[in-house]
Amino acid sequence: MKRIYLVGFMGCGKSAIGKRLHTLTDIPFYDMDHVIADQMQLTIPEIFNQYGEPYFRQLETEFLRSFPEEFCIVATGGGVAVKEENIQLMRESGMVFFLNASFRDIWRRISTDVNRPIVQQSSRMELETLYKKRKPKYLQASHFTVETTGKSLTEIAEYIIFQIERYQ
Repeated sequence: MKRIYLVGFMGCGKSAIGKRLHTLTDIPFYDMDHVIADQMQLTIPEIFNQYGEPYFRQLETEFLRSFPEEFCIVATGGGVAVKEENIQLMRESGMVFFLNASFRDIWRRISTDVNRPIVQQSSRMELETLYKKRKPKYLQASHFTVETTGKSLTEIAEYIIFQIERYQ
């Protein structure tokens, strides 16, 4: 078994579903943003403010290249699939699940989140444009698309477990 990557736009539920998968399977879970923040000893907004988004995207690539845990669940950052290199690294080292949520659901979850630099710097329209721009990349990166609208965390996690067991 390789890594299980959860990709999708910010607020689609990657971290929450990753935690639920961990609870149901006991497979180690890592939130890429939290690992990077811990390594840098800065919050994600501080990394963006001090170094900029391109630097942060490079940290994501370094994570994918060098993270030592081979058998684990990884909730990726919302922009990780923007880079072709990251898509290739994820697809080669694990199973990639795109958590597909409607923008309306995502907006409801992220609109007031002060820990998301891109949300704080963007209007709803700009975020929806970014969502539409990134969605093809998530689809390109993924082995499986998981529809999340109207489903509980457990239903989503059980579907992912089913796919993992089916294709091991």
